[in-house]
Amino acid sequence: MSSISNVPSSVVQTEQVDIKKLWDDALVNIELSITAANFKTWFRDTHIVSLEDGTVTLGVPSVFVRDWVQDKFQPMILKTLRELSPHARSIEYVVVQRNNKKQAASQKQTVNAALPLEEYYINKNDNLNPKYVFETFVVGPFNELAHAAAKTVVEKPGIAYNPLFIHGKTGHGKTHLIQAVGNQLKRVGKKVFYVTSEKFTVDYFNSLQNGTANSFKERYRQYDILIMDDIQFLAQKEKTQEELFHLFNAMHDNNKQIVFSSDIHPALLSGMEERLQSRFTQGMIIDIPAPDVESRSAILRAKAAQNSLTLENDVVTHLATTIEGNIRELEGALNTILCQSQLLGRTLSIEEVKLLIKNSTRPRKSLAVSDVVDKIARYFDVEPASIYEKTRRKEVVKPRQLIMYILREDFKVSYPCIGQKIGGRDHTTVIHSCEKIKREVKDSSDLEEEIAQIRMLLK
Repeated sequence: MSSISNVPSSVVQTEQVDIKKLWDDALVNIELSITAANFKTWFRDTHIVSLEDGTVTLGVPSVFVRDWVQDKFQPMILKTLRELSPHARSIEYVVVQRNNKKQAASQKQTVNAALPLEEYYINKNDNLNPKYVFETFVVGPFNELAHAAAKTVVEKPGIAYNPLFIHGKTGHGKTHLIQAVGNQLKRVGKKVFYVTSEKFTVDYFNSLQNGTANSFKERYRQYDILIMDDIQFLAQKEKTQEELFHLFNAMHDNNKQIVFSSDIHPALLSGMEERLQSRFTQGMIIDIPAPDVESRSAILRAKAAQNSLTLENDVVTHLATTIEGNIRELEGALNTILCQSQLLGRTLSIEEVKLLIKNSTRPRKSLAVSDVVDKIARYFDVEPASIYEKTRRKEVVKPRQLIMYILREDFKVSYPCIGQKIGGRDHTTVIHSCEKIKREVKDSSDLEEEIAQIRMLLK
């Protein structure tokens, strides 16, 4: 890419695209897709530096933000940009110091020259994330059995525990562990491929439409190790399940290792063919439960050390006992602290940490929809049954809209599912309610306080 260091980023444009407007429009859509805390933490001080030959160069304020945004948000960002502009086909990142956007291109060249890219980017040939290795996987009582099984698979691939099936709720470390298996076996020359069940489905149906089904079969059968994430999303997809069944048999018969992950035990996978469930259970099935307090403390210390962040003992204790959710929530809190610590140039006190994470702490996600309805309805002193009714009474409409908002924002329930659960309403009604609350909370401190109190009630 040609140097643009002498041109202000606000006017670096190609293909007649207004890159400032493009990014402003993208930020509007991104803000609607993630939490306010995540949006403020990761997308503040970002901008498009250039758009050349289909590549969007995105300016970010630090290497840390670059790595986090790329790891967690890149698919969403790219999808958003592609929907807004046909010229956007890929993304690159450049670290641009605050108030120094003119140096974007030269910063980009310096960063790329100093850091070996293969250590930071997902390899498109195998889809493995180089960050997910055994060396950075924190072992505790909650996951030590899964870790031991994974290490055994690495020692005897295709022979011990084939398939290896790891299940557990989101954020318990499944993806890290199964990719660690892949990265370790890749080091010793094995041909590894990691794929989500959703991507496998898309690849399969594309091959049918393009008349390349045989090439699809041959491509997947060439690997020594196949790692498939989130197998639960194959439910009800009969054709894809049939293809996976035959692929499984072909690989298993040739002592090729197969690794699966799911959010639940294979026996509980509804909409899955019995013969496929039977294949899942013929190896080793291991659950990764939620981490205990001691494990959460160990994870915090390890992640802090990896990022050269100093955490006082009282801070670790507070985070480990307060954040009872998954590992991703721990990492999110830790990254928020890291950003603030880097901004201030010092270690944060326990009081500062408490204040910093207070608004980003989410309620536990083990509640049923009926529990959320019941607690919020009673908070506003209305009968829970009235929430489900087709009434427009003012005293019911507000609690109902807040219930929909909380279910969407905090529990990530889909719009159609919320509509179905709350009296069989259309998903557009749910979207309208959620957007209405989002707009009003920006201008109403009273509403913001009510939502904070409700979240504390649901914890």
